Amino acid sequence: MFRTRVKICGITRAEDALAAIDAGADALGFVFYPKSPRALKGEQAAKIISILPPFVSKVGLFVNAEEAEIREILASCSLDLLQFHGDESPEFCESFSMPYMKALRMSDDVDVRASTRTYASASALLLDSFKPGVPGGTGESFDWDRIPKDLDIPVVLAGGLNPENAMKAIAACQPFALDVSGGVEQSPGIKCVQRMTRFIDAVSKADRRED
Repeated sequence: MFRTRVKICGITRAEDALAAIDAGADALGFVFYPKSPRALKGEQAAKIISILPPFVSKVGLFVNAEEAEIREILASCSLDLLQFHGDESPEFCESFSMPYMKALRMSDDVDVRASTRTYASASALLLDSFKPGVPGGTGESFDWDRIPKDLDIPVVLAGGLNPENAMKAIAACQPFALDVSGGVEQSPGIKCVQRMTRFIDAVSKADRRED
C-alpha cells in the first residue's frame, strides 16, 4: 500500500514537534522567513531539532533569502531538506549541495510540467495556493485538477489543507505528500494536538481506500 507522507510545517515549539511525531508526521518544517508569524531563528530551530528522535526529516523553509543567511542557518542547525518558496533559480537551489524542494505558487500562468524540467534536480515540487504578495501559508486551497497526473517528480500538496479535506485532496491528485500548517493550529505557530492527530488519521484512511 502506498503511504502518503505528511509534513507538519511552521513548528515553533518543542512540544509541538514531539506531538507531531507522536501523531505520525514524517517531516517537520521550520520557517526561516522573518515576515512569517511562524518564523524562527537558527538557534531556536536548533534547540528543537536537538531533541528530535531519528528518522524524522527536518525541512528549512526560505523565501528569497541571501546565500549567506542560508549558510548561517545550516551552520547552526541540522537540516535534511531545503524548501525554497520564492523566486530562486535552479542554480541557486543546487548551490548548497543538499536535497531541495521547490515551491510553486499556483497562479493562472504556472506551468507545472515545464517547472519539472526547470527544477529537474529537485527532490520534489511543492504546489501551494497563490495569493498576491503572500509566499505561502494562505490557508486557501487551489484547483487540484490543475495538477498533471503523470509527472516525473514527486508532488507535495500544500495550501488550505486540514483534517476535513485531507482525504479529498489525496483522492483528487494522489500526491507523494501533504504539507499542512495552519490547518492543524490553534493559533499561528501553535499546533493543536487533536487536529494533527485527526489530519494524519485522515491521511491513513485515504491511503487505505486508495489501496
